Amino acid sequence: MSVVVVATIYPVPEHRSDVITAFVDAINQVHTHDHGCEVYALHESDDRLVMIEKWASAEVLEVHSTGDVLKELTQRINGKIIGRLDVQVLQPHPAGTPRQGSL
Repeated sequence: MSVVVVATIYPVPEHRSDVITAFVDAINQVHTHDHGCEVYALHESDDRLVMIEKWASAEVLEVHSTGDVLKELTQRINGKIIGRLDVQVLQPHPAGTPRQGSL
């Protein structure tokens, strides 16, 4: 069963571009190397960044969560974000049409 992750990040304003660059680099690595990644996408608003992820299973998410890409990303954003990342790991609850009711 797929697993969805939503991570919210609040960059320190003067480090916003550095944080975005770190995420873009991580996204490129994940898209290339992390098997089982179905969605790994960065979204932004004025004060926050939101990563929306979809993984084929909890097992492939665990591999990603303990992998080098995430370790490097964490190091690169250290001291450049406000507080901690708010990471929510979610199970799908489809409703409506199959195409529109789930990620």
